[in-house]
Amino acid sequence: MPDANRLARGVPQDTIEQALRKSEERFRQVVESAPNAMVMIGSTGLIEMVNAQTERMFGYDRSELLGKPIETLVPERFRRNHPALRTAFFNAPLARAMGAGRDLYGLKKDGGEFPVEIGLNPIETDEGTMVLSAIVDISDRKQKEERIHAALKEKDILLGEIHHRVKNNLQVVNSLLDLQVDRITDPTALSMLKESQNRIKSMALIHQTLYESKDFVEADFSNFLDTMVPTLVSSYSVDSDRIALTIEAAEVLLSIHAAIPCGLVVNELISNALKHGFPGNRRGEIKIVLAHEVDDHAILSVSDDGVGLPEELDLERTGTLGLQMVSLLADQLGGTITIQRADPTRFVMRFPVRR
Repeated sequence: MPDANRLARGVPQDTIEQALRKSEERFRQVVESAPNAMVMIGSTGLIEMVNAQTERMFGYDRSELLGKPIETLVPERFRRNHPALRTAFFNAPLARAMGAGRDLYGLKKDGGEFPVEIGLNPIETDEGTMVLSAIVDISDRKQKEERIHAALKEKDILLGEIHHRVKNNLQVVNSLLDLQVDRITDPTALSMLKESQNRIKSMALIHQTLYESKDFVEADFSNFLDTMVPTLVSSYSVDSDRIALTIEAAEVLLSIHAAIPCGLVVNELISNALKHGFPGNRRGEIKIVLAHEVDDHAILSVSDDGVGLPEELDLERTGTLGLQMVSLLADQLGGTITIQRADPTRFVMRFPVRR
């Protein structure tokens, strides 16, 4: 409703009154034709005005609402606190959404409740400050959100089952390779078979880590290292008193598309160190470091204080499948590999991650 004080002074009284009537009529027409339910109340909490959409939404005739407490439209369980909230608004009347962060509900004449969003707008009138509430029925939106949540839950269950089954299938493949191990006598073929088994175990463990984390988008790669690396070392029957193992891993979240290549890189580099770095009874240490960098990259370092890489070994053209895989996997991750040949031997892969 317009405030007469805003009209220019010096205008004839009848002209002012006519302008006021036109302005008030326009205001009522706008409120009446609004697509949302519009309810105006004064500081006492009594309903001063409603529009046609309010009648349709709440199931009342406007004659049943005018002069009634606004709590008529509020579910019983919320009524006790509503007067205090209303008073707080009138003490600091600013246009804003009502109940930010809370679920709001309206009460129909037939007792049915429905979810709403409410916008509050203070209006200055000759009778003082009033609040005009714009009320939107969001039942349809809530139903769609619930269907989406149900679909996402179903998708999570399906993804979990997929990871579980992939892990189980990889374990079956590993078991079949175990049967072949007993029939192979050629040392070279046997070594290649065991290396293939370790790669399969690494991939299976990634799927198991994702399944157990209940987060099928990302997995904490540090948890994978803590589980996989000791298992890998034990597969080579290495005496832990002879070769120490150190893992310094920060929490780095990786998607499955990044976790599997990283797991295979770790597998290849540790296998290479165990096979070639400590001949005879040589003692030493293998160290794995995983850390974040400030520019949304991670550093994965695998080092050992073994005999080092031979100078004559051309790392760009090596025929070793493991080192070829490391280079290819680093490219797949969009990362780079730097190598220190000795004192200690260190492979460092730097690759982008999402923080």
